[in-house]
Amino acid sequence: MSASFKKFFSWPPSPPVIAVILSVVLVLWLLGGEKQSARETAPGEQVKPEERLAEVEVRWSEATATTREQVVQGSITAWQQVDVKAQVAGRVEELLKQQGDVVVAGDALLRLSDEGRTQKLAQMRADVRLRQKELEGGRTLTTDKLISQTELVRLESELARAQAELAAAELAVEYSQPKAPFGGRVDRRYVEVGQLVQPGEVLMTVVDATRVKVAGQVPQLQIGQIQPGQQATIILLDGRELQGEVQFVSQAADLSTRSFYVEIHADNPELWRVAGASATLRIHQAAANAHRVSPALLSLGGRGELGIHTVNDDKIVEFHPVQVVGFEDDGATVLGLPERVRLITQGAGFVRPGQQVETREAAE
Repeated sequence: MSASFKKFFSWPPSPPVIAVILSVVLVLWLLGGEKQSARETAPGEQVKPEERLAEVEVRWSEATATTREQVVQGSITAWQQVDVKAQVAGRVEELLKQQGDVVVAGDALLRLSDEGRTQKLAQMRADVRLRQKELEGGRTLTTDKLISQTELVRLESELARAQAELAAAELAVEYSQPKAPFGGRVDRRYVEVGQLVQPGEVLMTVVDATRVKVAGQVPQLQIGQIQPGQQATIILLDGRELQGEVQFVSQAADLSTRSFYVEIHADNPELWRVAGASATLRIHQAAANAHRVSPALLSLGGRGELGIHTVNDDKIVEFHPVQVVGFEDDGATVLGLPERVRLITQGAGFVRPGQQVETREAAE
């Protein structure tokens, strides 16, 4: 042990040693007191930091009377269009109507060769007269009981057969001159004089375009707004317009497109050549109070419905399902909001319905 170490721990201790010992004892006493106090004293209630309400930007919106219309793409067909077909075989002997000719119902369009049909008709008529005389004689003999009832029934059957053959012969002669089924124009002719035709072969096409039918498909979300009797404007590709009326709305949607078939009828007094063309349909609906909003404000609710977030007078967030009835360059037209409402223009994605918020007015 060194001399310096012995000197430091000599007795009585020196003042520096006493100071060190007292410092150690004081530190140990302080630590022991704090632990005992922590055991005996419950911790004080912690003060939560003050919660701040979310802030959203809002603007007032007022509903205005808006003329509504449903825009649908459609296709136009003639009021009536029929392919006139041959019902008997024969050779074309004469064309009574040409392409573009106006016809009325019952006009003969062409004449086919007779092919013995007239002679057969005369024979059938004679056969019917013979059967009628035989039946009359049989009935007289039945009264005198000179002929059996079975023989009388056979004579009646023969007369019925002859009458049926006569009717078929009359139709065959009539079919030798195919006729227009309705008034209109001959739109196409498919045969020439001298051509041999068979039953079922198309001879001419007759079209009535004094009126037109326009068919369109309405999405399932908008079909509830379409009803028979609503007026519609048919806009052709070149800008011309026809006025029509909704006549039919299907009860079931097309399974592939989930859209409903709608048919509109319209007059075509100037006989515009529009059958087979496409057109835009504007189906007019009753005016309603609607809001014009930015499409960016539209969002989906908890059940997938389309809607807009608003703030009520108590600064509580609300979600209103809406129905979009039109899109324009300056925004979307929607139904379903109150007459006057504060729309959340910024911050709607960070709040939920029922939540209280702070608001600030959007800049004009």
